[in-house]
Amino acid sequence: MGMERELIIAAARELCREVNALEFADPVAYTYNPLDYAWEGHEAYIRKFGAGQKEVLYLGMNPGPFGMAQTGVPFGEIAAVTVWMGITASVGQPPQMHPKRPVQGFSCPRSEVSGRRLWGLFEEMYGTAEAFFRQAYVANYCPLIWMSESGANITPTQLPKSQVAALDAACQRHLVRLIEILQPRVLIGVGGYALKQLELAAAALPDREFRLGTILHPSPASPVANKYWPERPREQIREILNA
Repeated sequence: MGMERELIIAAARELCREVNALEFADPVAYTYNPLDYAWEGHEAYIRKFGAGQKEVLYLGMNPGPFGMAQTGVPFGEIAAVTVWMGITASVGQPPQMHPKRPVQGFSCPRSEVSGRRLWGLFEEMYGTAEAFFRQAYVANYCPLIWMSESGANITPTQLPKSQVAALDAACQRHLVRLIEILQPRVLIGVGGYALKQLELAAAALPDREFRLGTILHPSPASPVANKYWPERPREQIREILNA
């Protein structure tokens, strides 16, 4: 018990090195890697909640500008990280920072709606963070966040295919390694993109059986999420776990 934490940390460091070596061109003007400048927060998350095997792995796409980009924690809305998880950390800054997207760490005044919704759902369902993480773990498929010259967020699906191959290879290696370490039986994508990545990872582990599913992505850009959160994802989780 606890060996998992060291293995996850080693895997995250390797992923950080691999994605730092990549270069992104137009439409990307700025790339942030919170596994680098916000490593302290990410390591604290792993050390606090990465011990033991997990029943369920939840996977997101990549960091949000006011969540993991600020704290280093997946879906890391600051109130959820500091109050519910009990984590605070020192956070640096990316080498090049868009003036409209500053990294202020735990002093960031903005709330990451996706993180507030997701962790709020888990708090409602499990009570304490300790109760949730005894059974589950949350990770992001890709650790990078990209912005255009205007400061607009660029998702992995918006990157040119020529820029995605090496990134996907590194992220898939890390995801498969995470599944090998935590041994979850249930893989849940937070949104359809994450589910697709989980399906690829599961196919790379043919000797293991998984139950796969997806829940509504909590983004405020989704009218469905705005209308049906948290009732619909709560139903989806129960359906997947009880299947």
